[in-house]
Amino acid sequence: MPTSGKNIINMDIYNNSEIWFICGSQHLYGEDVLKKVEQNSIQISSSLNGNKHIPVKIIFKEVLTSADSITALLSKANNDDRCIGVIAWMHTFSPAKMWINGLNLLRKPLLHFHTQFNRDIPWETIDMDFMNLNQSAHGGREFGFGASRLRKERKIVAGHWEDEECITDIAIWARAAVAFADTLTMNVARFGDNMRGVAVTEGDKVAAQAVMNYTVNGYGVGDLVKKCNAVGDDQIDRLVREYGDLYDVKDGSILKSDFIRDAAKIELGMRAFLEEGGFSAFTTNFEDLHGLPQLPGLAVQRLMADGYGFGAEGDWKTAALVRSMKVMSYGLSGGTSFMEDYTYHLEPGNSAVLGAHMLEVCPCISSDSPSLEVHPLSIGGKDDPARLVFKAHSGNGLNASVIDMGNRFRMLLNPVEVIECPDMPKLPVASVLWKPLPDLKTSAKAWIMAGGAHHTSFSTSVDSRHMEDFASMLGIEVVNIDKDTKLSELEKEMKWNELYFHLSKGIV
Repeated sequence: MPTSGKNIINMDIYNNSEIWFICGSQHLYGEDVLKKVEQNSIQISSSLNGNKHIPVKIIFKEVLTSADSITALLSKANNDDRCIGVIAWMHTFSPAKMWINGLNLLRKPLLHFHTQFNRDIPWETIDMDFMNLNQSAHGGREFGFGASRLRKERKIVAGHWEDEECITDIAIWARAAVAFADTLTMNVARFGDNMRGVAVTEGDKVAAQAVMNYTVNGYGVGDLVKKCNAVGDDQIDRLVREYGDLYDVKDGSILKSDFIRDAAKIELGMRAFLEEGGFSAFTTNFEDLHGLPQLPGLAVQRLMADGYGFGAEGDWKTAALVRSMKVMSYGLSGGTSFMEDYTYHLEPGNSAVLGAHMLEVCPCISSDSPSLEVHPLSIGGKDDPARLVFKAHSGNGLNASVIDMGNRFRMLLNPVEVIECPDMPKLPVASVLWKPLPDLKTSAKAWIMAGGAHHTSFSTSVDSRHMEDFASMLGIEVVNIDKDTKLSELEKEMKWNELYFHLSKGIV
């Protein structure tokens, strides 16, 4: 899908990131064993580092054999900006008391790789020397107890280090770790405030920064208008020509219209504002457009295609989530977009959801080259806005939403099957048609029962596994609505979660 070529999620965010591979052992076994442990650790970490599916460097650090060395290494991980996570492997038995201080200090995502160097037992030659060296089976359990005793959030991957399933799990976790690292510097700009009277798009921004790291600040639309008014005619001319080159323009005369030129002016002003302020996500609000001639539609679509997170009507939580999912999906097929369940098709045996919005759907999910069009918008009271019109490609998809439950943040996940959307000649917007799992009635009831927002981040690139790892790193609740969902069980789960999150915070 063509964009402006200014993707703010570039390979730097992956190329400059490292995951540290560490191995646990102890001096009990002698220097010869420790040398072999180090050799095996280097071989495993090098194999992972060379795997094309793992998007960041895996760097072997050292074999840790004492509490002091563990504490020192994990403290370094905290303070090294390149380190986005730690993979820990217990080659031998590494007493868990040595790990207490280090694990308590560690603030980076942790993956416990419960593997062993050899795949098979050498039945005819196995002896006590082999047993002393290859103790991962129970060494990993000792480490696991220590981490569980400390209530340490971590990903557990079990199996041989060359198994495709293990490599996939590590690759998924690594992408989530990059997205988590991105939250540490995520700034969200809100142009205007929240849509009036809407509850779910509100939330505690202080708690969001404390829990999910990103910073959210509001800016008057006048600040954006000032940037737009500073745009020169030559800049607008160049961008309009780019529109004509990139998109299907059925009516060539619109490229000369004020509607398209105003859209280009808004995009250039908005882009300048976001770049100068170091923002990676933003929101708009059709009720707060003073000084703008039209609702930013085309600008939002193109900025999302370039990697920015977006939320409509002041929805800063969805804007941040779209950004994180774009970071996770970088380099994968498909795309990620702001989305909304707009209306239902309730035909018996063939029910589906039409996903769309007024204008703001990212063209990265398009099945074909989008059409650049201008049409009236029945709300907002502004000029006819420009937008890209297209249909999403078929396949697997995921709707994700983060909501503020007051005492915690909850992430809802619902896998969907994207199907072909019929022609809608009188609805000129970008759209997606999907069948949610397990079915529309169950998923709708479950989503409403869980308090899910009407806005989502929709992706055809990442799936529930990425999001579960990401939520675990943030330490927030996850509610899965999938093919196995039963409403009675989901209701119990949320009641248990309510109790857990209340008790886990202690008495405040």
